[in-house]
Amino acid sequence: MTTLSTPPGAPGTGPGGRRGSGGPPSEPVPTAAPTPVPLAASGATTVPEPGPGPDAGSDAPAGPAAPVSPPRTAERHRLTALQGLAALSLDAMASVAYGPEAIVLVLATAGGIGLGWTLPVTLAIAALLVVLVASYRQVIAAFPDGGGSYAVARAHLGRRTGLLAAASLVLDYVLNVAVSVTAGVAALTSAFPGLHDDRLWLCLGVLVLVTGVNLRGIVDSARAFIVPTAVFVGSILTVIAVGLLRDGPVSTETAEGHAAVIGENATTVGALLLIKAFAAGCSALTGVEAVANAVPSFRAPAARRAQRTEVALGALLGVMLIGLSVLIGRFRIQPVEGVTVLAQLAEASLGHDWPFYVVQFATVVLLALAANTSFGGLPVLMSLLARDNYLPHVFRLKADREVHRHGVIALSAVATLLLLFSGGDTNTLVPLFAIGVFVGFTVCQTGMVIHWRARRSPGWRPRAVLNGLGAVLTGVSAVVVTATKFTEGAWLIVVALPALVLLFERVHRAYGRIDERIGLGRMPETPHRDRSLVIVPVSHLSRLTSEALNAAVSLGDEVRAVTVTHQHDAEDREASRALRRDWERWSPGVELVELYSEHRTIGRPVSEYVRRIYKYHPNTRVTVLIPEVEPDRLWQRVLQNQRGAVLAHAVRRDTEAVICRLRFRLGPDTGGAPKSRKP
Repeated sequence: MTTLSTPPGAPGTGPGGRRGSGGPPSEPVPTAAPTPVPLAASGATTVPEPGPGPDAGSDAPAGPAAPVSPPRTAERHRLTALQGLAALSLDAMASVAYGPEAIVLVLATAGGIGLGWTLPVTLAIAALLVVLVASYRQVIAAFPDGGGSYAVARAHLGRRTGLLAAASLVLDYVLNVAVSVTAGVAALTSAFPGLHDDRLWLCLGVLVLVTGVNLRGIVDSARAFIVPTAVFVGSILTVIAVGLLRDGPVSTETAEGHAAVIGENATTVGALLLIKAFAAGCSALTGVEAVANAVPSFRAPAARRAQRTEVALGALLGVMLIGLSVLIGRFRIQPVEGVTVLAQLAEASLGHDWPFYVVQFATVVLLALAANTSFGGLPVLMSLLARDNYLPHVFRLKADREVHRHGVIALSAVATLLLLFSGGDTNTLVPLFAIGVFVGFTVCQTGMVIHWRARRSPGWRPRAVLNGLGAVLTGVSAVVVTATKFTEGAWLIVVALPALVLLFERVHRAYGRIDERIGLGRMPETPHRDRSLVIVPVSHLSRLTSEALNAAVSLGDEVRAVTVTHQHDAEDREASRALRRDWERWSPGVELVELYSEHRTIGRPVSEYVRRIYKYHPNTRVTVLIPEVEPDRLWQRVLQNQRGAVLAHAVRRDTEAVICRLRFRLGPDTGGAPKSRKP
């Protein structure tokens, strides 16, 4: 064994140590230079790339291309129009449980006269719904890759506005999960008061259930939700149809004994009150944009199926909102504490019998499952943001069932934090809910006005006017909701929106620096062969040492084993002498270099040795191969000393060497050779 203070090959030491591979390296094979691909505009050269960023598009290792799934297999995991309605409309459908009630609660401050304006305000909201549905049909046709407000704003309003739209959608989707789950559990605990103290655990359980269903694939989740969606819509339409045939309420048992939430001595209805009622009722419009965000999830022709789903969603939602508002006036429903307006309407139409409980149970289920809208839309939006380098590229990856699983898991994790923060209380989250979606609506409508002006296709003026009206209405709603709910928690959204935009910008700059460093999009130099040196840290002789050296001599032109000795430790010096004697008897044909350490560290001496090699041989490719044992059982990993992790961290931090952590899995048969596994 040789003790070196200067690496072999330094001035005065000769050309470099002994080869561990048993012979000179093979000569490089001449190859023809690749033909440059000219850029369309400039004549410079570039290289075709699968997508932006250094790792875009796939998490598969380099190597032969994986076989492409047959089109029919991929299509099987996409949505039909009916499945899309079930998977992506739950948020909007469930909003009829609290949208009309939000209107009534605001108008009730003006007494009975105020409640008389419920239907006109609802008709205004329905008119806005028509505008939004018509607009998002055009968004689907113009942007079939999905993204909704983000795609429109990015194309027509600039990058920053697009990021604002994306941030608003992200917040809306996350809050929708938390609000839907807590609202569903709140309806359940209202029917069974004994469960009230366990509502947080019930919320978390429902969230886990919905997350698990979505991890199995959006088609599976859509199929699972078709029945509860159909039951809920059928129940609401039944309430409306039966109620319209009655002259008065069949029963008011549920509301008896509860205090009415209605203002006294109020005889006038002002414009500000109507605007507040309109803004509050617009919470029923949340989820209208979900279909446009998830167009790629539909079967071909995706855009046409998504448009049909959008129209069906708008028609059902409009009929239910207007029908319930008509019944509110017909039965003179007043808001009361502890009983929802929808429950009063169901009882007035169907009586306090089993049909009433069917409606309530369907409402509980659909509110709990309305979170599925976010799981269908947000992962696709995050995939688009990752494609544009505004989120980590891991959100672009799909599992076997066409699921953006990282987006699903991230959404579930943030929603869990919101549930823990709110303690499962819906009222804590509701003030934050509608602001984000109104911002997205406004941005999208404004972008579509510019879209029509730029295209100037036949009939573009009426369409632009329609979108402009929608932008004004949703913009006013956003301002009113923010102003009236600011002290109730809306300030969090005001802070979170720019914070998310800054996060997107920072991620984008980081990817830009990475692309610049690796020369993405530029023709690289012709590959050439450099001298390669593999360093293998060892501390003793074993089968692991032999396997590591076998791998090392296969990787590099030259191999050196290094061991670190603490100079002031007699026991360590004795172990080093024993290793030297054993190494000489073994004679593996690989040089053993002893490195001295002033302190009890192993990482720093190795990294300093690598730096000295780079200093004297700057054209050498250095690889540090760290052999590690991977126990057969997971719990046995706590028995390891983590020496490999310490070495890898030190070398990676202080040098440009390649780190190879070669793991050997110990099988149940200890008499056999360890099985190597790629790091």
